[in-house]
Amino acid sequence: MAAAAASALAVHAAATSGAGVLQKLARVFKEKAAQDLGRIVKGTSKTREKLGVIEELFTYWNLDDADETLEELEDALIMSDFGPRTAFKIVDGIRDKVLAGQLKTGDQIRAELKQSIAALLAERGGSAELALPDSKPAVLLIVGVNGGGKTTTIGKLAHRFGAEGGAKVVLGAGDTFRAAAAEQLEEWARRAGADIVRADSDKARPDTVLYQAVDAAVRGGADLVLCDTSGRLHTNWSLMDELAKCKRSIAKRLDGAPHEVLLVLDGTTGLNMLNQAKEFNETVQLTGIILTKLDGTARGGAVVSVVDELGVPVKFVGVGEGVQDLQPFQPATFVDALFPEDGGKAAEEADVPTQ
Repeated sequence: MAAAAASALAVHAAATSGAGVLQKLARVFKEKAAQDLGRIVKGTSKTREKLGVIEELFTYWNLDDADETLEELEDALIMSDFGPRTAFKIVDGIRDKVLAGQLKTGDQIRAELKQSIAALLAERGGSAELALPDSKPAVLLIVGVNGGGKTTTIGKLAHRFGAEGGAKVVLGAGDTFRAAAAEQLEEWARRAGADIVRADSDKARPDTVLYQAVDAAVRGGADLVLCDTSGRLHTNWSLMDELAKCKRSIAKRLDGAPHEVLLVLDGTTGLNMLNQAKEFNETVQLTGIILTKLDGTARGGAVVSVVDELGVPVKFVGVGEGVQDLQPFQPATFVDALFPEDGGKAAEEADVPTQ
């Protein structure tokens, strides 16, 4: 009896240790991202340039011209793809406090703007941390349209948790339509020291491949499974139905999985990403968003609009091509990057390597 109990405890410890590793790594990555403001500042420089007019509004703020200035603030936010609904919501809150006499100076308006954006991101999106299970493996299903950076993002996640963090990672090559996708993922598996499960024939179905990937992870004691899927247009209903099958197939093999369904969105598309996000959310019930290519766009305000419109948190943002440039998303850090106290000069001048 004692031997059986000891064996049961050993099995439980083995089952839970992987989740503990991933949760610890997630905290470490998050803490590091909070300290690494320089990467976010550099990655959002184009958006900050677009928002530069706002700094002028704060500098020359005058209560006598409050109405006109607040309208200019709305326009500046909309031009940076905050979107009309979100921009109006933020500025209306500021306007109410100005009329109530709670905000009188440009510095106060600036502080309130930053606090309002951060609060919106936190309240509408909820937690930006990965939701990891108490027992391993954790399973992440990654979805998105072609060209958004989906497979590369999976590779970067594998590298950070695997090669950098020491977790045992399995990649599921569920993109069976694009011939180069499995090869690309295989190369990332090599770099990250991860295992990969891919189709064994041209006729293999993506839901079957992902079932096999989760099965291999369970049997092999892996900590994390990252499931790639075929990029698809959100208007192609048959392919979207197939994506739902992939999610159901994963759940058949492991109860409660996938633990995260993450949509990769190309930040350069700005507010055009909203329709994509809405359709994917309806089909597979998104738990989070990964925004890529923020360093190549002046549309960083779309981060705020996506969260506001969908009520789904951003989990990661891509602010460069290096592995370290895929950063856990933190609302306060992001807002500080958009409106840094020194204009971002100190962070931009810091030596930030790309790898």
